[in-house]
Amino acid sequence: MKRLFLLTLAFTALAMNAGNYRFLVGTFTKNTPSEGIYAVTLNFKDSVFKATPAAVGVTDPSYMAFSPDKKYLYAVNESGEESYISAFRFDKKTGKLQFINKVQAGGADPCYISCSENHVITGNYSSGNVSVFKRNTDGSVSERIQNIQHTGSSLHPTRQNKPHVHQAIFSNDKKFVLVNDLGTDMVTSYAYNPNSPDAVLTLCDTVHVKPGSGPRHITFNKKGNTAYLIQELDGTLTTLSFNKGKMKKLNETSVVKLTDQVTGAADIHLSPDGNFLYATNRGTINDISCFKIDKNGFPQFLEQVSVQGNGPRNFNITADGKYVLVGNQKTNQIVIFNRNKQTGKLTDTGIRINVGAPVCILQY
Repeated sequence: MKRLFLLTLAFTALAMNAGNYRFLVGTFTKNTPSEGIYAVTLNFKDSVFKATPAAVGVTDPSYMAFSPDKKYLYAVNESGEESYISAFRFDKKTGKLQFINKVQAGGADPCYISCSENHVITGNYSSGNVSVFKRNTDGSVSERIQNIQHTGSSLHPTRQNKPHVHQAIFSNDKKFVLVNDLGTDMVTSYAYNPNSPDAVLTLCDTVHVKPGSGPRHITFNKKGNTAYLIQELDGTLTTLSFNKGKMKKLNETSVVKLTDQVTGAADIHLSPDGNFLYATNRGTINDISCFKIDKNGFPQFLEQVSVQGNGPRNFNITADGKYVLVGNQKTNQIVIFNRNKQTGKLTDTGIRINVGAPVCILQY
């Protein structure tokens, strides 16, 4: 009887949440309508689609990461040499954030942030380095405890004349951190040592990708043995094997189908079932590409859809796979697409959420 009661409660909760989705959105605030971080609600049952402030007065909180228990949120404050990392308590019921503390980023223009039980890790674009911070028991962030400086360059005369770290992301098992360097055309794997006081990340492996391509974001399949890398400068999409920190290039394709357009590939995610891969492209293209993952784990092109805006930087696929939210940075809107879970294809719902310069969307 007790078990039946608990199951009834669980199904009631699911019914109440059906068609109701909640997100936090990070933004750029300088010279935009944004005031900080926003809580976005999509309620399809009641046709409520809105954004409300979650934390105001926060400067350029572009990229964000939840703690594993989602009780805390960490955001980069991307402001050149004056960049910071900010820590917040998160109230899931209200969507509000309570500021805890901030520390210097230890690098210029941190553009990505990852979080584990013990640490916060950032990739700093302009200074080309990785910063590691300790998480304290109250959710606050310590001063930087480790710095890894990248060196080198590649083909592009202005975008690749020095390192530009664009992502530092944990592997599925949390045993490694992969770092994409747009400036050097390299992906580096670091072993993660959570109990080390000052050598949290140690070098494991490095792979060189196509010269001049500019690696930006990577995503893993469910098993964690395959990674998909989008390269910003030329739109290359590379499939990599991943085994105990070691990487190997397996396959290359591209999100570029029109040669007379300016490319600016941005974000990449797999559908929750792992059967489809999506990637955004900015520049003059402003679309999202869909690929079917074949039996070998390689992406096969299906379609490209306009994002109905300008500057599709980050996007989010809802946990149930039904919707895709694309943040169009330059047109200050989040555009909502229906997603067909069988075909992978997207259709515009016509729903728009007005948010100044959205660049990071996290579901909670």
